[in-house]
Amino acid sequence: MLVIGLMSGTSLDAIDAALVELGPAGEPGALRMAVRAFTMLPYEAALRERIMALLPPHQGSTAEVCQVGALVGEAFARAALKVVADAGLEPGAVDLVASHGQTVWHEVRSGAVASTLQIGAPAVIAARTGRTVAADFRPADMAVGGQGAPLVPYLDALLFADPRRRRAVQNIGGIGNVTYLAPGAPPRAFDTGPGNVLIDEAVRHLTGGARGFDEGGRMAAAGRVDEGLLADWLEHPFFAAAPPRSTGRELFGPAEARAMAEAALATGLRPEDAVATITALTAWSIAEAYERYCGPVDEVILSGGGARNPVLCAMIGAALPGAAVRPADELGLDADAKEAVAFAVLGYAALHGWPANLTGATGASEPAVLGSITPGRNYRALLAAAAAAPPDPPRRIVLERA
Repeated sequence: MLVIGLMSGTSLDAIDAALVELGPAGEPGALRMAVRAFTMLPYEAALRERIMALLPPHQGSTAEVCQVGALVGEAFARAALKVVADAGLEPGAVDLVASHGQTVWHEVRSGAVASTLQIGAPAVIAARTGRTVAADFRPADMAVGGQGAPLVPYLDALLFADPRRRRAVQNIGGIGNVTYLAPGAPPRAFDTGPGNVLIDEAVRHLTGGARGFDEGGRMAAAGRVDEGLLADWLEHPFFAAAPPRSTGRELFGPAEARAMAEAALATGLRPEDAVATITALTAWSIAEAYERYCGPVDEVILSGGGARNPVLCAMIGAALPGAAVRPADELGLDADAKEAVAFAVLGYAALHGWPANLTGATGASEPAVLGSITPGRNYRALLAAAAAAPPDPPRRIVLERA
């Protein structure tokens, strides 16, 4: 079965689209997976600005949320069609589109109404591609007491568990999240805190918008880390909160990044020093999260945009001297594509009725089938194919390398 996974994270840099082939692996309990194509489609500047205006601390109107949601659906549909074209196929060859959507609100704080909103009009995607769409993966977990995040551990546990190595599978998108896999133990997973979001927003602020992110970690490399500021920032209450935990721009966003950057400048630091110290915050918050809530780590497997920042990767390595730090590419999976691939797998699970939340990661009271289905022109044929498949969920994924 060919499934397109669509993902856009808190960095709002692009829509990731992965074309993934999934099916029985020929051995009991195994699912075969092959990534056939991957593309990143940047948001148009005007649409990105409208999305940004919906994010905390802003308050968008209901009308604006509806309109931007439809436009994001159009953009996601274009990304889906692009990855199909890049693979040399027609949309009719695809069986399912699995869309994470664009998160504009995620509320899990104690005392508040647990709620989440991912915009991106699944019906628009279905209409433009003609394919059935699985979307809205977070609410089902939250309906049974979970935080609706992280969800990528479903893929991590099936793909990266190793009988000998204690692995931390660390994604660094806008927000960082880890899946800790130790032999003989159930997976642990939670958000570690800021990933790229504070770095990106600080760079935009300090350069007056001339740079959107710290490409290649060059600003951080030219600066020095202020240990006093770093220690203060690591006292943020989120880092002391025990899992299950998740976060987003509601807690680590533009306002926080600007405040950190200005605090650094006020002490006489250069812009480069500010970026270096904020980059160190991501690295050390990751390392401290492992020490507090995971256990010994032999290997860190990095994915997401942060895996392409050599300064950040080196800082993580320095903070975890006993662990090997490797990009997911070295294990056969494009580090940039991993989250889009994960949502393709989550969509496949939704179609087959398999629970895909790791209750120990999200805090849910019970396993749940994640996602809602929007029928496309192939809906009846797709249901028949799913009904004919083995009913039991996989215990492992076998990755077929390109």
